Amino acid sequence: MPADEVLTIGRIGVDLYPEQIGVPLPEVRTFAKFLGGSPTNVAVAAARLGRRSAVITRTGADPFGDYLHRALCAFGVDDRFVTPVGGLPTPITFCEIFPPDNFPLYFYRHPKAPDLEIRPDELDLGAIAAAEIFWVTGTGLSQEPSRGATLAALRHRGRGGITVFDLDYRPMFWGSRKEASGFYAEALPLVTVAVGNLDECETAVGVRDPGEALAALHDAGVDLAVVKQGPRGVLASRRSTGESVEVPPVPVRVVNGLGAGDAFGGALCHGLLAGWDLTTVMRFGNAAGALVASRLACADAMPTESEVRHLMEAGDHA
Repeated sequence: MPADEVLTIGRIGVDLYPEQIGVPLPEVRTFAKFLGGSPTNVAVAAARLGRRSAVITRTGADPFGDYLHRALCAFGVDDRFVTPVGGLPTPITFCEIFPPDNFPLYFYRHPKAPDLEIRPDELDLGAIAAAEIFWVTGTGLSQEPSRGATLAALRHRGRGGITVFDLDYRPMFWGSRKEASGFYAEALPLVTVAVGNLDECETAVGVRDPGEALAALHDAGVDLAVVKQGPRGVLASRRSTGESVEVPPVPVRVVNGLGAGDAFGGALCHGLLAGWDLTTVMRFGNAAGALVASRLACADAMPTESEVRHLMEAGDHA
């Protein structure tokens, strides 16, 4: 079997999104069911762009877990590293949709999410070392044994290939920002790429100013640092080449902003594997994220390369 082009590790679950947009959750009548979980969505996004992708994660031994296996296979994502955990339910996440910029999330991951039960001794370290891109997230560091597994995988990989840390700071999964910062500091020297918004950068390196965050990420050992600035677009720099770019967002009518960052992540992987220059990678990522923001779902909404290029061309001629 050829090595994975994109291998992610971490969160998975079932997303239940209201079909009544702009309606508070107590008044919603019907929901649509989707595959969810940030690193899983990144694997789906990469597969939609034609990359061989797989995910390391765990589900409950229940019908929702069966659904997630079927969904992964339907998206073309290898599920050979997705295993069940007895006694823990597959997580469910509800959201409310208030466009253009309010999308509250409600995580049901109790008593513990199976994806936090990824264990170091169960990892296929050969596959992790061989993957062209290995993608980890901050949530994977939030509890043991997932924390130990994530750090063990990074240490074994030894910064080989492209190793991405999606900073992914979600306060509800941590005791405090200070706790998260300590483990982020442990992971940063083990990766070559870091991606995060301003709040996540503050957690990782203690500063919110975009330029200072880039510098601090480089000082921590990261070669390619990507800072998402919301309406100001994306700022990125690569220490090894001296490249630095700021790319504005692509304007779209936002339906659901959830998943846009994961689409950006899959597009980032695609562009890095293709060897594109940094500006092209960031523009492609922004366009992929914009397309998902204009759609209801996350995983189901991930675009193809032709769709992304069409939006980029439309923007160029606007």
